Amino acid sequence: MTTTAIFCRERAEQSARDAASAQLDNVRDRYLRAAVAWGEMATRAEKTAERRAVNDHAKVDFSVD
Repeated sequence: MTTTAIFCRERAEQSARDAASAQLDNVRDRYLRAAVAWGEMATRAEKTAERRAVNDHAKVDFSVD
């Protein structure tokens, strides 16, 4: 997992914790929306890293010195 994905997952978890402790409905909703957004960003970062690894593997250098 990339650093970006890890960071996003941590932010999603923190937002979920903040939502659980929020006393106002609008604040709780804002934290829940943030948790979803951070989770989506983490998923995108993971998929991008996976695609990059596949592409890098496909670009094997077959040249001979």
